[in-house]
Amino acid sequence: MGDAAAGLLQVVGIMVLAAAALALLARAARMPSIVSYLFAGLVVGPVAGWVGPADPHGPLQTVAEVGVVLLMFLVGLELSLERIRQVGRVAVAAGLGQVLFTAAGGIVIAWALGFGWLESTFIAVALTFSSTVVVVKLLDQKSELQSLYGRIAVGIFLVQDLVVVVILTVLAGLGRPETLTPLSVAGSLALAFGGMALLLGVALLAARRLLPPVLGWAAPEPRLMFVASLAWCFVYVLAAQVLGLSIEIGAFLAGLSLAQLEVAQDLRRRMHPVMTFFIVVFFVSLGARIDPAAAADYWVEATVLSLFVLLGNPLIFMWIIARHGYSERTSFLTSVTVGQISELSFVFAAMGTSLGLFSESILAVVAVVGVVTMAVSAYMILYNAPLYRWMARTGVLRMFRAAPEDEKEPASERPAGHVVVVGMNDLGRRIARTLHERGERVTAVDTDLRKLEDLPCRTLAGDIDYESTLEDVGLARAKLAVSALRIEATNKLFAYRCRAAGVPVVVYAFDREMVAQLRKVHADLVLDARLESGHALVAELGRLGAVPR
Repeated sequence: MGDAAAGLLQVVGIMVLAAAALALLARAARMPSIVSYLFAGLVVGPVAGWVGPADPHGPLQTVAEVGVVLLMFLVGLELSLERIRQVGRVAVAAGLGQVLFTAAGGIVIAWALGFGWLESTFIAVALTFSSTVVVVKLLDQKSELQSLYGRIAVGIFLVQDLVVVVILTVLAGLGRPETLTPLSVAGSLALAFGGMALLLGVALLAARRLLPPVLGWAAPEPRLMFVASLAWCFVYVLAAQVLGLSIEIGAFLAGLSLAQLEVAQDLRRRMHPVMTFFIVVFFVSLGARIDPAAAADYWVEATVLSLFVLLGNPLIFMWIIARHGYSERTSFLTSVTVGQISELSFVFAAMGTSLGLFSESILAVVAVVGVVTMAVSAYMILYNAPLYRWMARTGVLRMFRAAPEDEKEPASERPAGHVVVVGMNDLGRRIARTLHERGERVTAVDTDLRKLEDLPCRTLAGDIDYESTLEDVGLARAKLAVSALRIEATNKLFAYRCRAAGVPVVVYAFDREMVAQLRKVHADLVLDARLESGHALVAELGRLGAVPR
């Protein structure tokens, strides 16, 4: 191994260790992990001096850029157009309204604080966007992602993500400041938007024609589907570079095209582990670039801008949402979710710095605002209910003239009292169909979409090796779990997790040794392969008392 490779591994190892240690502390304090990564960068960089500023063309910077690509890819994967349609006009009105309000207010405040017009504009844009990743994670942690205010918030963030892509396109078209002339700017912007329109059109066409059969063919091999999705991402990254666009735009549009497919949820689960590593490196390296002296010099400005985001964004959101007929409670809970800047704000500020549009001090200001707003807003979201009750008692919220009554919450999509059947081979399909015919609520799970076709019950594409799949299928609320898989390791893990959740579990065993091993992990019943009839299988399941005989 060469000295350069060994040095890179040493630096990355230090960064990951610091990130893990501070992430554990952040978890105890219920703070977003992104904040802990930035603090880790400060510790290993300016404080301890273990990691120096990354070489713009060095291997560490390359790893960090891969993290940005995967982050934008994941953001695109969240952008299902159906999710925006679910909340309709309020998402578009609030998302665009807040962007205009924060941008205008941010420019005025930054200029009043002494920044130049170009710097003020960049700071204002960086303050404009809220964090989809942080908020979705916190709402999911509270099991409120499918609540009315949760759906509105996610729709708003997705609208903002589209605006981010437009702004990144503008930034890609500007170039370096020494080359800026009115004619060159107009030409560059025309080429940038033309390239983005071309990539977007191809992405949406591929989502309808090319990607479904390709990923459907790869679905029986989950690893192949994962690699194929990554390949599609980097094809778009290369295409964006060829068209003179930023790699972030290419990654986002690749994710956007995949988000329209049935396998999008499963792809998000598979992307998270690999994405997490590169995201850690990106944010730690970003924290290592922050100059504490510059941050200290601008602490007054950072404090004022943080208060503007924490208070100004929720106020404008609440006013807009209340105007659309939503109740005081829903308007307040939704508005609280936007009191932070986005992880994409760091990407935007880092791009501006790399283009030489402003100094590293602006990056330090944005980083401080990000740390403060993400940390404070995390607690505002986690404790939004008691915060609302306190605000309601003060009478302050009456000034927004929201509707007095709560809207009817949408029916929960989380199943309960159902039977989970995993593995849609012939055995699994017989069990799922027979249970459904007997009036049971059944959720069938498999990694292959084709095996889920034509089943009369609820279906979910996913791999039960991932805990997120078990959460989506509602395992903890099921009355029975059945695995018809012929994969020994997966069956043992599934049986263990079912017992940990207190759910009776029935597992298919294909030999005597497997029966003994399943008994060790306390499977309630082992299916006998000799029972070929679906009704005989279900009668055997009835011995548990979870299904009628």
